[in-house]
Amino acid sequence: MRTQAAGGKPLIVSQILSIAADASTAIRYDQLGLDPIALQVGGFALRWYSLAYLAGIVGGWWYLLRLIERPGAPMARRHADDMVFYATLGVILGGRLGYVLFYKPAFYFANPGDILRLWDGGMSFHGGVIGVTLGIMYMARKNGLNWLRIHDYVACVVPIGLLTGRLANFVNGELWGRATDAPWGVVFPTGGEVVRHPSQLYEAGLEGLLLFAILAFLFWKTDARYQPGKLVGVFILGYGLARFFVEFYREADAHLVEFAQATHLHMGQWLSLPMILGGIYLVATAKGRRERVEGIAGSESVA
Repeated sequence: MRTQAAGGKPLIVSQILSIAADASTAIRYDQLGLDPIALQVGGFALRWYSLAYLAGIVGGWWYLLRLIERPGAPMARRHADDMVFYATLGVILGGRLGYVLFYKPAFYFANPGDILRLWDGGMSFHGGVIGVTLGIMYMARKNGLNWLRIHDYVACVVPIGLLTGRLANFVNGELWGRATDAPWGVVFPTGGEVVRHPSQLYEAGLEGLLLFAILAFLFWKTDARYQPGKLVGVFILGYGLARFFVEFYREADAHLVEFAQATHLHMGQWLSLPMILGGIYLVATAKGRRERVEGIAGSESVA
């Protein structure tokens, strides 16, 4: 039997009407002065999303150089410079192919030419992780380096890109959350006249700021970097938990609503489960992989 609210209306209907009524006093995206386009000159438009990728790559590279200045680094400056190329390639190719395979396979198999239309959006973080991992493994093998220890260092810089990327999602007014009556709810242009969770900012705070702080503490204040796999394990475990949690407040993609209803979890949550399990394993076994760290090794840079 459905619960009745005051006035005889079903409770769920009352809640929807209440949210709609609060929309007039909620934070409205179009009043924040945000614009997805940062600069436009003639027909050329520079988007904040592109700048977010650039800021994440440059910021991550700068921080990586600071990390490898510490004793026992698994690579030299020349390898870190190469890492920018391999990581960028892995993010773009892995992120795009991951989105194609995980989120909209039927559409892209029917329209393969659209796979190259990166400017239309559509990137998968989980696919990007796979792409970056393969890039690091190739670079490490080519230069005779320990790929797992390199992963530890790269994991410390990834939250920078996650932070800038999620902030760009908010500026774009995309990937918004479910309806809410929270005072910080936002009415997004493409979300209807509904107050929604700013789930992009939740992810920026958890996947970006909090995860960066945890990894920075472990790197600078503990001996975690001498236990191969520990830092990358903390990263994928932390990201998996954060993403799994935030998905409860995030609206499922329109073409995956039926999937979420049928499986009771969003696609992002299913993809995060292997990360959580893998992270637990890497953290639990890291101490057993601890080794005496020698000076920086490896061949010359390919750059």
